Amino acid sequence: MPAYILTITCPDGPGIIHAISGALLEVGANVLEQEQFSDLETGLFFARTRFETEADEIERVRAVISERTSPFGTDVGLRRESEHRRALIMVSQYDHCMLDLLYRRDAGELPLDVVAIVSNHDTCRPIAERHGIPFHLLPVTPETKAAQEARMLELVAELRVDLVVLARYMQILSEECCRQLSGRVINIHHSFLPGFKGARPYHQAHARGVKLIGATAHFVTPDLDEGPIIAQEVERVNHAFTPEGLAEIGRDVERMALSRAVRLFAQDRVFLDGHRTVVFGS
Repeated sequence: MPAYILTITCPDGPGIIHAISGALLEVGANVLEQEQFSDLETGLFFARTRFETEADEIERVRAVISERTSPFGTDVGLRRESEHRRALIMVSQYDHCMLDLLYRRDAGELPLDVVAIVSNHDTCRPIAERHGIPFHLLPVTPETKAAQEARMLELVAELRVDLVVLARYMQILSEECCRQLSGRVINIHHSFLPGFKGARPYHQAHARGVKLIGATAHFVTPDLDEGPIIAQEVERVNHAFTPEGLAEIGRDVERMALSRAVRLFAQDRVFLDGHRTVVFGS
């Protein structure tokens, strides 16, 4: 039987679970996973349900669920689990995060279709070609930045991209670009936010004698490195580590935090809740 993933967001209130259960019963669903959360501060309800049913017409299943839950003002997401999210990876010259994502995808650990790689440098083209992924070189200068972002947005539309992953992409997206892709861009930051900003962060960390090296994966917003956090990783260090040693550990935690965030998104486990996220199964 085909498996589906259902996501629900709506104002919290009585009767929502009853309506969802009734809709699933109507389509003959067998629930495999169920998680829900009521945020008392925002007054929002979130739910993720993974189920299987012999009904193979997804639009019929969607129509039944939408009709049963519409009185609650629900935002309904539904897809077949076998139909993976489509991702576009943006990278500059540091390739470790991109390589980790591609390895996990090839190993079957990451249910994601990488449909394109975009870079402002040609460094990673051989990697893209080796993996059979279209590579788009879009250099960035003050004069070309607007045109480069416009082309990237065209690719997002043409390729039906669900997620843009900034895998150590060393350019800042414009406010307008962030707004157009709100909730669809994940970035990896080289610290356990908040942290050392600007150039040579590991040298700053070394000078301050840090005891933790971290990385933060978050949604991108117009406020630089202030977007809702999805995943964080840390590793303990001590006074004996050199800046180069800290950077090596930093690359590891960057890989782990980003791949974890991307996997959670790909499995429809991440919900925006104002300036925060609700993350099921994390």
